Amino acid sequence: MSAPRRPLPGWVEIGVLPLVNIALAFLVVGFIVQVIGVDPLRALRLLVVGAVGSSESIGYTLYYATNFVFTGLAVAVAFHAGLFNIGGEGQAYIGGLGCGLAVLTLDRWLPAPVMVPLAILASAAFGAAWAAVPAWMQAWRGSHIVITTIMFNFVASALMVYLMVNVLIAPGSMTPQSRGFADSASIPSMQAALSWFGISVAQSALNLSLVLALFSCAGVWVFLWHTPWGYALRTMGQNAEAAVYAGTSIKRMTMLAMCLSGALAGGVAVNELLGGHHRRALAFPAGSGFTAMALAPLGRGPPLGLGLAAPGFR
Repeated sequence: MSAPRRPLPGWVEIGVLPLVNIALAFLVVGFIVQVIGVDPLRALRLLVVGAVGSSESIGYTLYYATNFVFTGLAVAVAFHAGLFNIGGEGQAYIGGLGCGLAVLTLDRWLPAPVMVPLAILASAAFGAAWAAVPAWMQAWRGSHIVITTIMFNFVASALMVYLMVNVLIAPGSMTPQSRGFADSASIPSMQAALSWFGISVAQSALNLSLVLALFSCAGVWVFLWHTPWGYALRTMGQNAEAAVYAGTSIKRMTMLAMCLSGALAGGVAVNELLGGHHRRALAFPAGSGFTAMALAPLGRGPPLGLGLAAPGFR
């Protein structure tokens, strides 16, 4: 009988393995690029210059990375509870519905200090509510969370197409998008924010949602590693029987993990709608919910890893 596999040291699990995975990915891609007749080093140089070659390109890299931080955190929270949430895309869609409804209803009456936090809360609440349905189906009806979250992605997409084409579309518009948001419902761009401190950068879509994403990383870290609920959630993910023996309600923890996951996925709407498009657009998640499934395992351990890994998925 073979000896049980010894666990790797934490620094290897968190630091070395992701770097090895990235290096192997570059080698495989470089081989494929070489096979099709292109110089891999030139392709790598173009990749790096396109991502970080100017302040504008850095801005757009961080703008898209902000989406990946939100959806990566969403997948990671559920993963720590032993749940594989593949519904981040749909939860971002529905979070955008909540954000759009709040703004389109109230943006002409509420000032920015009230409107923006309200829209953020609406995004989180709608994303959490959409994730709560498959969570309830698994906790109380025994449905598999992977299957139900996949199905709910398609339901959310179809629902958004109907609402954008028939209900929320701006009068006279040929594109499925709402009217523009009022200035009170806009998150300042990073260019404007840095100009307050006398720092000049190129204009890009990057906005202060990046700061919200970084605070979300810190909040998830505090919750998972420094609260009783986070401890119970991680215990359930590592050994559900031990969690039950310790008095943890698996049903309650399933609901908690998935609702937090959905709320975090709703953060994509904050970045895209309040900070980028400034209107309710149709396909704003742009696959970020699916990209998160690759990002979350790469940013292992504390959520800081997600923040460091996200720009690489731009």
